[in-house]
Amino acid sequence: AGVNRSFVYDILRGRSAHPSREKLATLADLLKVDLDWLLHGIGEVEGVSPFIGNPDETFVAIAHAGARPSMGGGAVVQDHGDTADRAYHFRRSWIRQSLKASPSQLRIMHVEGDSMAPTLVDGDAVLVDLARKAPNPPGIFVLDDGMGLVAKRLEHIANSDPPAVRVISDNKHYPEYERTADEIHIVGRIRWFAREI
Repeated sequence: AGVNRSFVYDILRGRSAHPSREKLATLADLLKVDLDWLLHGIGEVEGVSPFIGNPDETFVAIAHAGARPSMGGGAVVQDHGDTADRAYHFRRSWIRQSLKASPSQLRIMHVEGDSMAPTLVDGDAVLVDLARKAPNPPGIFVLDDGMGLVAKRLEHIANSDPPAVRVISDNKHYPEYERTADEIHIVGRIRWFAREI
């Protein structure tokens, strides 16, 4: 297309301090931007702008909760409240259409331990839907199991009287156990996670 890959890499790495105007014009054409915009940031980008017009309308901040659910035997964790300074931002459309959730009912938490490995590992950030507390269908939840705040897979035990759930660790080194509905407090269902590589 008139511009090779090494030319672009050299510019990005600062090795080509004075590229020719002809090559820059070719690059601007390939990128579908005005040459003045490429050189000086003046003018308009052709086609669809790569910039988001109003990020407040496109994205929503989800508060980071101070609680850190354990993925071990359960730990008593102090909840220091929501910390707005550590908010994560998500597209409103994704929350509304994919999760079918209300942003005000979502919190980010970081999990600790290894009992949910390989699904969740120590330090993962999880998005918890506080409005979804029913373990039907089965899924991964943040709950207080009577021993502390934990992240575990829950399964409703059919025909149990009183109603009960099976609390399961994905790491098979941790045994599953059962709790009645009165013995646990489900905080919410984990809907998404992220981790550092």
